[in-house]
Amino acid sequence: MTSSDGGSMPAGCEDYEAYGVHEGGTVELYGTITGVEAENLQATFDDFTNCTGVAVTYNGDDQFETQINIRVDGGNPPDLGIFPQPGLLQRVVGTGAIVPAPASVSDNVDKWWSADWKNYGTVGSTFYAAPLMASVKGYIWYSPSDFAANAYEVPTTWAEMMDLTATMAANGGTGPNYKPWCIGFESGTATGWAGTDWLEDIVLRQQGADAYDQWVAGDLDFTSPEIKEAFETFGAIALNPDYVNGGLGDSASIVATSFQEGGLPILDGSCSLHHQASFYESQWPEGTNVAPDGDVWAFLTPPMAVGDPAAVTGGGEFVGAFNDNDATVAVQTYMASDTWANNRVSLGGVISANKGLDPNNASSPVGKASVEILQGEDTVFRFDASDLMPAEVGASAFWTSMNDYVTGTPLDTVLSDIENAWP
Repeated sequence: MTSSDGGSMPAGCEDYEAYGVHEGGTVELYGTITGVEAENLQATFDDFTNCTGVAVTYNGDDQFETQINIRVDGGNPPDLGIFPQPGLLQRVVGTGAIVPAPASVSDNVDKWWSADWKNYGTVGSTFYAAPLMASVKGYIWYSPSDFAANAYEVPTTWAEMMDLTATMAANGGTGPNYKPWCIGFESGTATGWAGTDWLEDIVLRQQGADAYDQWVAGDLDFTSPEIKEAFETFGAIALNPDYVNGGLGDSASIVATSFQEGGLPILDGSCSLHHQASFYESQWPEGTNVAPDGDVWAFLTPPMAVGDPAAVTGGGEFVGAFNDNDATVAVQTYMASDTWANNRVSLGGVISANKGLDPNNASSPVGKASVEILQGEDTVFRFDASDLMPAEVGASAFWTSMNDYVTGTPLDTVLSDIENAWP
């Protein structure tokens, strides 16, 4: 990439030479990220601006999913948007407002990301948006001291996890209303999304990546035997009164329990296991030691059988451009690089699937473990299915029907309701 104004970079800018000098360039970056994470995101451009002359302003908005459409329709899009779901990216690409990614961005993604991640930023046969940050879903949180006191071992297969669950139910715990599992689905208007995460983990592990992809695309119906089996596998935990909902109530209490509070009974011994993503680390009370020998730790949801591939679900963001100005291209290229990933992860709180990221830059042991999982050559990664499905399904019927399922609606009705919502 050449300098647009013929200027030269200050000393100490070797990491930014590829982006050129664009004195007076300005770029607006717009996304859902707010609070401390927004401040850290903005900080990743301090050195970049000093070296390239491009002033980057990040604007965070928790109404991004709605406002980005309004801004596009009004002819006032940002220079770059950070899209939290591939489905939303695809809808905005459909307006014609987003430009294809330039060669410099595509080259960075080919170098630093897996083909799966590039595919999530591709619409049709055209690549538009580079991946940015990521999360690993499907962790099982537990108390190392609880495991040590009872000689429990981390299960290596789903069957071992069910055997462990039965043993825990028989042994009981130290807290009130003990059950092995504690689960929380409540999340305001998004109540039920935590349940879809369970199903996604099971479908990927039980039915395989090809079936998962067919399910996401609508080619494998919710009423199919494969998806029904996955629901029944989840139901063997969630609908068993001997297994849930430790410290919180019965199966119906799952819907009334917030996802933030769902795992907290582990701390008082009212439950032993909680399924939630890597980002649940931030939900533990201040002072909780999250470590292999700490108050809580986590293992990845195990495969169905020995020898199955290391499969993991997760989420992430994608950076799409609304113009091909030199300054915009420079910023988008930088954000697709290993330099940006290491700069941002070093500031704490997030991880990335960028293969050039040093796992040691992660701010916690869970973060480091998650980076290593994402970078694993044998890891089969699939994006959160509900985020890929049409909104009528993934962000509506699938959520609400998970709530119906754990509160007693017959499974065939649940599956038909979701399938009938498919546009």
